[in-house]
Amino acid sequence: MGLLLLIAVAGAIAVLGLWYLLFAAYNRRKGSQTLRWVQSACAGRGRIVDSHWLSSSRLHARLQLPSRSFENVRVTVRFRPRALPVQWLLSWWRNQRETLTFEADLGGSPSFHLEVVRHRWSAHSRGVTARRDPREWDIYRPGPVILTTRTHWQQDHTPEINALMVVRERNVLQVRFCPGSPQFSATVALDALADPDSASGFLATLRELAAGASAHRQ
Repeated sequence: MGLLLLIAVAGAIAVLGLWYLLFAAYNRRKGSQTLRWVQSACAGRGRIVDSHWLSSSRLHARLQLPSRSFENVRVTVRFRPRALPVQWLLSWWRNQRETLTFEADLGGSPSFHLEVVRHRWSAHSRGVTARRDPREWDIYRPGPVILTTRTHWQQDHTPEINALMVVRERNVLQVRFCPGSPQFSATVALDALADPDSASGFLATLRELAAGASAHRQ
């Protein structure tokens, strides 16, 4: 009985070890592909200086861009934790997306804190109304919701409004400005960079967001 238990434990360890090696290698292949996407998004105006893995599912890289808009540029790519079965199942259950986060300093500290998060909700009705012709549905496009700690809100074209509009119209999931380093960060769904058009416009979107903060400092 003790021998059988020992063999079972050894077999389980071997299976988990093989699982880890296979899926860690899978993530590393995806990481290499992602870095090629990032290099392509630079369109010859920047390059990847170095890269290393923080874990089996997190890849970190430093970029060098000629633009004066960004300094100390780095990206962090978060993949599904495939090499760890329990964490992978939790990630799948929570429907967590694979993302790329761009972080940089802006050459001048922003005078404000701002975090923009993009969420989408969808719903469907049940019962009789579910049989309605889809063309009869009434679709409403709500405006952005702003939560602020300011005692006085100025209704003008502030960086907050500009960032809300850019995030709403692009494939950006989250944007953050703050006085401390990194002064700017933006998170995008990883699969969005697989499309050449979206990848080529990624840096342009980031520059547009950074330009709003620069204008606010002037």
